Amino acid sequence: MPFSLYLLALAVFAMGTSEFMLAGLLPAIAADLGVPVGTAGLLTSAFAAGMVVGAPLMAALARRWPPRSSLFTFVVVFLAAHVAGALTDDFALLLGTRVVAALANAGFLAVALTTASSLAPPHKRGRALAVLLSGTTVATIAGVPGGALLGTAFGWRATFLAIAVLCVPAAAGVLTGVPARRERSAAALRPELAELRKPRLVLVIVLAVVVNAVTFGHFTFLAPVVTGVAGLSEWWVPVALVLFGAGAFAGVAVGGRLADTAPRRVIAVGGPLVPLGWWSLDVLGGEPVLLLPMVFVLGALSFAVGSTLIARVLHHATGAPTMAGSYATAALNVGAAVGPLVFSL
Repeated sequence: MPFSLYLLALAVFAMGTSEFMLAGLLPAIAADLGVPVGTAGLLTSAFAAGMVVGAPLMAALARRWPPRSSLFTFVVVFLAAHVAGALTDDFALLLGTRVVAALANAGFLAVALTTASSLAPPHKRGRALAVLLSGTTVATIAGVPGGALLGTAFGWRATFLAIAVLCVPAAAGVLTGVPARRERSAAALRPELAELRKPRLVLVIVLAVVVNAVTFGHFTFLAPVVTGVAGLSEWWVPVALVLFGAGAFAGVAVGGRLADTAPRRVIAVGGPLVPLGWWSLDVLGGEPVLLLPMVFVLGALSFAVGSTLIARVLHHATGAPTMAGSYATAALNVGAAVGPLVFSL
């Protein structure tokens, strides 16, 4: 795989850490800025909303730019938003920086998905996407716990600044690793949107939304399962989260290879197993000896199927070269936003 893919994955790691890190920082942010914890929770909602809206919006705005220019701009905006967030004492301004960061994140991922696919030969595109998406899985294993520890030791602002620092080598990597291309012609947007009329593309997008909704709907409430259903102490929650992240990393790695050789088999076999597996966790999670291994397996299964579906979205949206990545990004984030909402009802 080209080294530039790993530099793109570094940016995805920083952005993934930023997306999930607030779970451990909200009490400190609320206390520092003088707002209730429930109000501080709007920071998470604002980021999620920005991701869903930002994927198609930012991809459409960046259609005329060369991929390298788009990626670099999004990384710099993301960096600036975190510096501004770390320096502000105003909650409203911090909320605004989270929206800006989410828009930049969504735009980067939308362009990066299509760029990663183009950097690899056709028979290795699934593996290329796996390298890119591994940034998100590593964020759940190391980035989020690391951010929480950094925030505990030096304050939540230090975590925001650390995310900004990670963006520096990512931005440099984009400039040096992504091939320079001429400015893209203003491709008509309507034909690219018309790709959404393809039944197969719509089906794959819907399946991606469902798989991610089931995954993140259950993952969001994993802590109560560990402490309530299984009866373990709260110290086992980080263990379960790390096991899920490790499984997700393994699933993306394996799924990336299978996406190139047997994507239909992965979806046909693994797709039904995702909801069945999470339902089994709800039923069998009362046994700690089963809970922890199942969390690892479900992380691997969910992300193997999810990453394969993302690869198939790009495969079926070949007529939308500048918007295909936004369709995949939107599918990921609609599922991640809807799942916890549905499972909380």
